[in-house]
Amino acid sequence: MTNKRPETSRWFQTGPSAPAELAAATPSRRLARSLSRRQFLQAVLASSLASAARPSRAAPAAGQVGSPSAGLQPYQDRPQIWVRWNNRILLCYRAHPTQKFPYVYPLAGPITGLSLATETGLPWPHHRSLFFGCDRVNGGDYWAGDLSRGHIRSTGPRVGAATKDRVEILDACEWRQPQGTVVMKDQRRVVVKVESDRVHCLDWEIVWTAVGDVRIHKTNHSLFAVRVAPDLAPDGGGQLVNAEGLSGEKATFGKPSAWCACFGKRQRLGGSIIEGIALMDHPSNPWAPCPWFTRDYGFISPTPLNFIERPWELPAGKAVTLRYRVVLHADQPQQAGLPQLYKAWTTS
Repeated sequence: MTNKRPETSRWFQTGPSAPAELAAATPSRRLARSLSRRQFLQAVLASSLASAARPSRAAPAAGQVGSPSAGLQPYQDRPQIWVRWNNRILLCYRAHPTQKFPYVYPLAGPITGLSLATETGLPWPHHRSLFFGCDRVNGGDYWAGDLSRGHIRSTGPRVGAATKDRVEILDACEWRQPQGTVVMKDQRRVVVKVESDRVHCLDWEIVWTAVGDVRIHKTNHSLFAVRVAPDLAPDGGGQLVNAEGLSGEKATFGKPSAWCACFGKRQRLGGSIIEGIALMDHPSNPWAPCPWFTRDYGFISPTPLNFIERPWELPAGKAVTLRYRVVLHADQPQQAGLPQLYKAWTTS
């Protein structure tokens, strides 16, 4: 049930173009219309001198990003890490110390840019988009309620390796009991990838370590989960399906599956565009194949601890490695290629 902890050193190391008529209306032409020839030449000279005096954009200062370019671009603002794709916001990893736990919001749809998850919604407004947590850990609650009941505190996220088509987000978290004792730790690595203009992936690897002996009692509030946007949930007109093709809460709840997805027509844009979000559970995870906790209001989670018959225990110093893939996609699951994405991920 326990996996060998990976070496720490492996981890810790636009929108559309402007219309032609706007592009043609350059600053020089606008100035020329409103100024005399002499004033115009003076303005051009002043502008040229000011441009020469500006620092080069090739080496932006700390806390800044370079000029917009194609591909993925991370930007860190203290405990938040934003990732853009072609200068459009793709996601933000949020790890402020006042939060119950770190979470990711928004998760932009590849076509619309609308978030595929909600930061809070009814019922159960404590759900935070895409997150990792657990209740009933040595009596503490690391899922809901205020920080005095339990707190997953980030020690400070940072950007790892970054290219135009792949960005790493690294974080280490302490699971603090109400009295401040650290009962568990986790190291997490999130790799953001762009498969195509219509499919984006987040590959998660979490090493979850017991500082002291840990006992977790049966709970539906456990581990990796997403609360989807209302228009993707069955209650809002969307659909919930699993890898076996079963649909809806009644058919998917408690059933083992490689993945579950919610998708639907984006209602804010007239319902003409279909987008969705899928969670995938890796076959190397300790409970695979894992039963799922699903709700028609838009909650999906590979939640093994809701189905155990006796408390799950992890001795002090031992760790489990958990792997999940999140797919942000356009189109319906089969059209988006979810079976192929799962196979590629689990065999690579």
